[in-house]
Amino acid sequence: MDQTQSGAISPSPDLLERQLAAILSAWGMPAGHVAIAAGKMVASDLRGIDSHGVAMMPLYDSFRRSDRINVTPDIRIVAETPATALIDADGALGHIPAERAMRLAIDKARAVGMGSVAVRDSNHFGAAGLYALMAAEAGLIGLATTSTWLPTIVPTFGAEAMFGTNPIAFAAPAGRNPPFVLDMATSTVAGGKVKLAILHKKPIPEGWAVDANGQPVTDPVQANDHRAFTPLGGNRLMGSHKGYGLAAMVEILSTMLPGAIYAATRAARRPEATRWDIGHFFLALDPAAFRAEDDFGDDVDDMIDALRAVRPADAGQPVLVAGDPEQAAIAERMAGGIPMPADLVAQVRALCDGCGAPFLLGEAGADG
Repeated sequence: MDQTQSGAISPSPDLLERQLAAILSAWGMPAGHVAIAAGKMVASDLRGIDSHGVAMMPLYDSFRRSDRINVTPDIRIVAETPATALIDADGALGHIPAERAMRLAIDKARAVGMGSVAVRDSNHFGAAGLYALMAAEAGLIGLATTSTWLPTIVPTFGAEAMFGTNPIAFAAPAGRNPPFVLDMATSTVAGGKVKLAILHKKPIPEGWAVDANGQPVTDPVQANDHRAFTPLGGNRLMGSHKGYGLAAMVEILSTMLPGAIYAATRAARRPEATRWDIGHFFLALDPAAFRAEDDFGDDVDDMIDALRAVRPADAGQPVLVAGDPEQAAIAERMAGGIPMPADLVAQVRALCDGCGAPFLLGEAGADG
């Protein structure tokens, strides 16, 4: 584990996973659930998606303490057909029912060519791309979407937040190339990146967020406090109506389809609700139901190779394909550890102190 005088550290993926598991176990989470949640968070950090990994733990702890998260849920299938299913997560941390839902969608796709599974009464599930990637790693096309507990996207021409960052993730298997993995918020930026800017004490780019009067802000603390992010595109001239429409599409799939709570109308329609009741949607599609599986992979390879071969506008920056930055981050962080700023390290230590878990990140001579 690399440590600097500033207090920032870079623990190995194994050490970080053990630290997360120790905290989740101290919370009373069953061992099988601990393994899924800790594994998914470390996988997010390994891919460079720092906003959805260990940095989420303080928020998860606040949800747990306010009974928003049920650490011992009874996750169950409440409706099912050969190609579809609905899962009730019973307030679980979202990683656990999301993992189960995509595995079920994969099984159904293998059996009948397509599987779609929706989840209700869940919580934040981390990086959406991890679930779409599960399907791609099984040789299938995968899609994952989720709603959120807090409206943060201001609709085009509006002055009030009405959707969460409502991510869409899509993954497709290739042949000789790593899978194509698109993982994007329908806001111009994910809210977690604003929190990371606070941790790193850096300003945010103009166009990410607006103030109460709809004016751009660059102070991450102000942006996080007001939480009014622009739809993908930033403004109408740059296509924010498209990001607004995509956010609504994700809400329909993730919330209205499984019967979860639409955060923007929670106070009016579900004032008695004690949980966030976040919804997710997962789709797995078997290319072999349409054509020879090898032919599909070959064609995806051909597209990826052609895109990477495009003459770049800047000789120092080659054209990338969705998933390339994450593959680079994995290689770098497997070798050098997962960077954690000092403030985040202090937050993890405080979590350990609060629940009686050992603070493993401070082990002398720890691996990393």
